[in-house]
Amino acid sequence: MAATTLSSAFTLLSRPYSSPSPSASLPRSSVAVPRRGRRAVAVASTATESPKILELGDAIAGLTLEEARSLVDHLQERLGVSAAAFAPAAVVAMPGAGGAGAAEEEAPVEKTEFDVVIDEVPSSARIATIKVVRALTSLALKEAKDLIEGLPKKLKEGISKDEAEDAKKQLEEVGAKVSIV
Repeated sequence: MAATTLSSAFTLLSRPYSSPSPSASLPRSSVAVPRRGRRAVAVASTATESPKILELGDAIAGLTLEEARSLVDHLQERLGVSAAAFAPAAVVAMPGAGGAGAAEEEAPVEKTEFDVVIDEVPSSARIATIKVVRALTSLALKEAKDLIEGLPKKLKEGISKDEAEDAKKQLEEVGAKVSIV
């Protein structure tokens, strides 16, 4: 239950605000939330929520965006979780949220950004690989050396397919095992 509540909080704090749907069919009560110098906002809540949850929700709703981001960071650090880990759960919890766009989401989307990952570098190819890494990334010698230790690691992120293929070709020529993700 704590994971579900935390997932909901992360999801709400991570996405932009949208007004509640007027067509909701659940019984709801309205609560006025003071917003530090701003007008009060009526917030719909289900009747089954405890007063502690309502109070916490009111406090969170009164936060500025910067304070909310700090709260998310603090909770992630303190609880050892990531908001990204809960993203699939949030999508499952809200079926049909896409509405008419749901059919468009099912169509396969061609990937346009790729990551080059160095999987393995044999000891005989380390120096040559460091040289290629420096040429591809403009890293200093120490940073390039650190990059090829403790593999697998991403060399480049969010690049075109042609650039990724070129980097893979150069690294494989010197003996490194590379994959494109």
